[in-house]
Amino acid sequence: MRAHLRIDARVYTAIAILGIAFQINAWAAQPAGKAWDAYAHEFVEATFKAQPQWAVWAGRHEFDGRLPDWSAVGLRSEIERLHTARKRVLGFKDAALSNAQRYQRDYLVTAIDSELFWLERAEGPWRDPTFYSWGLDPQVYIAREYAPLAQRMRAYVAYADAIPGAVEQIRANLRTPLPRSFVRIGRIGAGGLASLYENDVPAIFKPVADPSLQQRFRAANDRAIKAMKALDAWFADQEASATEAFALGPEKFLEMLRATERVDLPLSRLKEIAERDLDRNLRALREACDKLAPGQALQACVAKTQADKPSGSPIEEATRQLTELRAFISERRLVRIPGPEKPQVAEAMPHERWNAAYIRIPGPFERNVPSIYYISPPDPKWTQAEREAYIPGKADLLFTSAHEVWPGHFLQFEYSNRAQSIVERLFATYAFREGWAHYTEELMWEAGLGDGDPSVHVGQLTNALLRNVRLVSAIGLHTGGMSIAESEAIFRDKAFQDPGNARQQADRGTFDPGYGAYTLGKLMIRKLRDDWTASRGGREAWQAFHEELLSHGSPPLPILRKRMLGEESGPPL
Repeated sequence: MRAHLRIDARVYTAIAILGIAFQINAWAAQPAGKAWDAYAHEFVEATFKAQPQWAVWAGRHEFDGRLPDWSAVGLRSEIERLHTARKRVLGFKDAALSNAQRYQRDYLVTAIDSELFWLERAEGPWRDPTFYSWGLDPQVYIAREYAPLAQRMRAYVAYADAIPGAVEQIRANLRTPLPRSFVRIGRIGAGGLASLYENDVPAIFKPVADPSLQQRFRAANDRAIKAMKALDAWFADQEASATEAFALGPEKFLEMLRATERVDLPLSRLKEIAERDLDRNLRALREACDKLAPGQALQACVAKTQADKPSGSPIEEATRQLTELRAFISERRLVRIPGPEKPQVAEAMPHERWNAAYIRIPGPFERNVPSIYYISPPDPKWTQAEREAYIPGKADLLFTSAHEVWPGHFLQFEYSNRAQSIVERLFATYAFREGWAHYTEELMWEAGLGDGDPSVHVGQLTNALLRNVRLVSAIGLHTGGMSIAESEAIFRDKAFQDPGNARQQADRGTFDPGYGAYTLGKLMIRKLRDDWTASRGGREAWQAFHEELLSHGSPPLPILRKRMLGEESGPPL
């Protein structure tokens, strides 16, 4: 698919058939292993053309300023491209590939199946405003210093020029009535982007001393502001007719796990796993609270820990924590840090404040560009008490920093950006990415972070319980008829979340049904660690295990399990 290209379907099909025939002849002329490598690169280039925003985030700036074609024709073309690619990938048979290439093939098929699930089965472009969030985000141009400011300004102008057309496509695609929580997240995204364009972006590009470029910028930015405000208003108009019909249903929910993670479990077994780990962490919390606040209820114990707020801002505290965490990893020999890179810490931008904390990490084609760990401020519309409660306690923030940076996502990307194959550098599953980051929180406590201080343990456990309840909530919301209000109550009662976070987490579960992947991924990694290290020295082999695990990209964990343990590797959970 080419963005903005319109061509008669019959002509397009004829051209495609001729192109495929030519490629098959070209591949046949190559040794099988080289043919696979060539096709993997070809698939990536085709994907970048179809999804240029992903190319830009990966560091391929010849795609700057472009947005995907989200028209009906464009979406249909992308679905057809992925189905054709899937057949081609499956055509590479075991006998023609090395072990590494067989692993990459199975990895890439999962990436394609995941995209097809969200496009076709979940109907993301037609049901879910967050389907468009990644493509609409201009953060790379305004916050990533990959080029001189004037160059990034020209890229932003091209992006802003494309926004009105993209908004038209989004409004044409989204079917109404929308679920109420989808309307809310749509307004956060559209309203936040309008605010970003209007209040933040002009100041960022103000230093550029090019009157002609400034004039083009103002015109394009004004049109983008107008379009995004109109989209926000359109979402507001949907509030009156909004529904509670957000659930995927049991069949699609389990299909999601199979297609995107290669996890194939009956619903009863999935529920059992979710409840068992929730109970494990609640018992551990009770033990920690018996030391920290004997005789007090768990809510009071957690509140005591959360009341120990940073003396400065959360951003200042997180900056200090990163130095401590990095040193701890090296001292305890948990995993080798492969490079000198360090992230920055900053306040989250308005359109992404539905998430308390996250990190933006440059892709494998970027060079000498820092990552940024973002922390969200409280919503100014909340009450004073809710705003104060939303600010994390020091122990809670410590494990958020571990999750996002050391040894979580940032270190994970340090490895994946250096992986051997293009497949391993670019494609990722939710359960591996978030499972690793969540796994590292408990790892750090196990390795001695906090020197046994029960308040630090409470910080680790409240983060674990949050992810436990995400899995329980995702199952309930999408397969069990759980309401948003019931989900919110579980986040308050069993994950001990403040009211603002509980509301955000319950809403997120409706449009992010995969967010149970944090716990599922953690549990699969813990089981793989136990099985891999059993014959390699146990605890003494943890560092070797972590480095081996991270060296293979961010794949489906059942496939990685076979790669590390062999065909008779046993179940992942």
